[in-house]
Amino acid sequence: MSSPILKLVAQRLALGVVLLFAVSVLIFAGTQILPGDVAQSILGQAATPQALANLREQLGLDDPAYVRYFRWLGGVLTGDLGKALTSGQDIATSIGGRLENTLFLAGCAAVVAVPLAILLGLLAVRYRNGPIDKLISGLALASTSFPEFFIGYLLVYFFAVKWQIFPAISTVFDGMPFLQRLQAVVLPAAALTLVVLAHMMRMTRAAILNVMQSAYIETAELKGLRPIDIIRKHAFPNAIAPVVNVVMLNLAYLVVGVVVIEVIFVYPGMGQYLVDHVTKRDVPVVQAVGLVFAAVYILLNIVADIAAILANPRLRHPK
Repeated sequence: MSSPILKLVAQRLALGVVLLFAVSVLIFAGTQILPGDVAQSILGQAATPQALANLREQLGLDDPAYVRYFRWLGGVLTGDLGKALTSGQDIATSIGGRLENTLFLAGCAAVVAVPLAILLGLLAVRYRNGPIDKLISGLALASTSFPEFFIGYLLVYFFAVKWQIFPAISTVFDGMPFLQRLQAVVLPAAALTLVVLAHMMRMTRAAILNVMQSAYIETAELKGLRPIDIIRKHAFPNAIAPVVNVVMLNLAYLVVGVVVIEVIFVYPGMGQYLVDHVTKRDVPVVQAVGLVFAAVYILLNIVADIAAILANPRLRHPK
């Protein structure tokens, strides 16, 4: 790998670290300005002033904000995310299983959505401005017009309530057989697929159409190559950089955008864990989950940038 590429990769990684630090500041500040009193929410309305004061001192809530931030950041850097205020459980341990569930759900959706989006994008380009292109584009536009909670409830109504094919509640647990776990996540994975499929397909179509305007494509057409061969051999390989970028950004959304879907299907992932503790005003859990989501999103964006760099011949061969 050449030196300019190493420099660009190092810059992306350094920028990601700086951005994650800035996000950690925003997350901490955002949780501090939330209305209500943490000690009051733990002890209840019947708590005495002395009991509230003792709990605030125990939790370190009387310390200045910057002291609490650096204490929290130091714990994060050493792998200690603290303990949940409402249950006393170690947050890092609880997040481990939840994150695994979320990644499994996002992975199932990605396995279907990514190849299907690329295939539909290629078909739309092959038959551009024709009935197939208009049908695919119309369905994509329709799917993006519906919010994800509406899509989720539609799937529950038809496939779980009316036809009773799949469960309405996606319950998974440790040691669950793979096929049984797969059946449990069919509906939430389908909802996530429909959410990201249209965007990936439209961006794939746009990237390939942009390449189709190039002079070498006209040369290939003059040589008598079939349209599908021109797209497969010449257009798609040269459009791979923006396509990879779009795919990685949508994969990032699949991980951090699952909150609504997980709540609808009561799926025991990171999103459900976050919502449960937001309602209890469990600040350490909210901070930890927000930071994990931010780290995953930033990491996948960095991977998307690096993949685009490696797929771009002008960066791989700068001279």
